[in-house]
Amino acid sequence: MRPKVFLTRRLPAKALDRLGEVCDYEIGCDRGQLSRAALLAGVRQADGLICLLTDQIDSEVIAAAEKLRVIANVAVGYNNIDVEAAQRRQIFVTNTPDVLTEATADLTMALILAVTRRLVEADAYVRAGKFTAWDFELFLGTELTGKTLGIIGYGRIGHAVGRRAASFGLSVLYCGRDEIAFRDEPVRTTGRLGQRSRETLPAPISASALQNGLTPRRSSFRELLAQSDIITLHVPLAAATRHLIDREALARMKPTAYLINTSRGPVVDEAALVAALKAGQLAGAGLDVYEYEPQVSPELLTMKQVVLLPHIGSATHETRTAMALLAVENAIDALSGRTPRNVI
Repeated sequence: MRPKVFLTRRLPAKALDRLGEVCDYEIGCDRGQLSRAALLAGVRQADGLICLLTDQIDSEVIAAAEKLRVIANVAVGYNNIDVEAAQRRQIFVTNTPDVLTEATADLTMALILAVTRRLVEADAYVRAGKFTAWDFELFLGTELTGKTLGIIGYGRIGHAVGRRAASFGLSVLYCGRDEIAFRDEPVRTTGRLGQRSRETLPAPISASALQNGLTPRRSSFRELLAQSDIITLHVPLAAATRHLIDREALARMKPTAYLINTSRGPVVDEAALVAALKAGQLAGAGLDVYEYEPQVSPELLTMKQVVLLPHIGSATHETRTAMALLAVENAIDALSGRTPRNVI
């Protein structure tokens, strides 16, 4: 018998055609969010599950799936899945890295430009019929050339943003998982989270040196916050990164700085961000994700210095199709007796 796969929602035809070559499949819904009851019923006799980041695949769902061998998440992040519960059942859990890197990096730069050049405000101004004449001081924004971009999380997407930033004349500081793990101490760490070496970080880079076009430089978390004109987040959601940007972190940033988040909403303490923006501690923010998504803090909706997007970091035809195909291949691998290519 062919293995049976349950999909929480319809994927692009190219991905479904490939899945149908090997497996029988059932689709939970064509659009929107699958109900909890439908999810539990759908996985009951499934050998494989292909799900989205909005589907909560917790221990109850995993327990209900008696035959399940693989959970293929159509996303890079996997905080929607109880990985430990899956491991106890020896169920593969997979994600879709790499394929959304460029699209997310593009959107990050788009948010940076939109918030620093006040593009959304200007667009609304024109649509409201208020543009009656050119004005010398109309919608003055901030240039990128000569500024410093701080990248928190220097993986695939962080690197891709750094490459784009160079073409805009931005100097780049970055910190990775090691600096985040010990964000209260100016030390460099090596290896896994929790392992710290005695090697100290280089001295802070002067503004004049940064403006002379240095290549990306590693920094401590605290130094990055203090030196950057724009900070962009590219970390997964984990215990070490939840509320990484909290009241204290925001207080360390320049009052002229901008915060960009295209990673996961709970990486930022949204209430603290609202308070900082209201107090003038930041110049603005560009957000694609939210702490209580899809809910957005009502006060953010009223702030002109904030650009808000509906979690569209990977939303291109090319990328979403590639993500779906990769998830399908991960499921096929597992159900064909092979180790999937993107095992978590």
